[in-house]
Amino acid sequence: MSTSERAMPPLDADERTTLESWLSFYRSTLAQKCDGLTEDQLREASVAPSPITLLGLVQHMAEVERNWFRRVLAQEDAPPIFAADARPGTADGGFDLDEAVTYESAVSVWQAEVNRARRNCAARALEDTSPFMGGQVTLRWIYTHMIGEYARHCGHADLIRERVDGRTGV
Repeated sequence: MSTSERAMPPLDADERTTLESWLSFYRSTLAQKCDGLTEDQLREASVAPSPITLLGLVQHMAEVERNWFRRVLAQEDAPPIFAADARPGTADGGFDLDEAVTYESAVSVWQAEVNRARRNCAARALEDTSPFMGGQVTLRWIYTHMIGEYARHCGHADLIRERVDGRTGV
């Protein structure tokens, strides 16, 4: 994901285009927050006691993409990628860092999950449902949830980036 791909969501689009555009905007924002940093900087935690890093956020979002768009929406059996730290029964993994995982490899995995998510959503209507927690969840709900998830973590990324090198406002 490159920073040049980030476009302002259209102001007058239909609902689906609006949801997809905002999700794309936040995906690109997270990538921008990481641009230009070294591996060591991408592994720097914000402020104690928080262990959250930019690399950990990228890994986490790969896990979140996989969970919502593959496990929930498409009902695929997709094992965790980076989730050694996940609490049992959750999809909260990805935050723990492994020395063998580079930013480049994490972004590659994240991008693959984003591409798979787009394919899984392409043939579905916003009203289409999937089983979830004893009920049904719509694609519309998943899109809305993912926009909130990314927005929250982009806020974390902004604070981490400011702490790492003083850069803000990306």
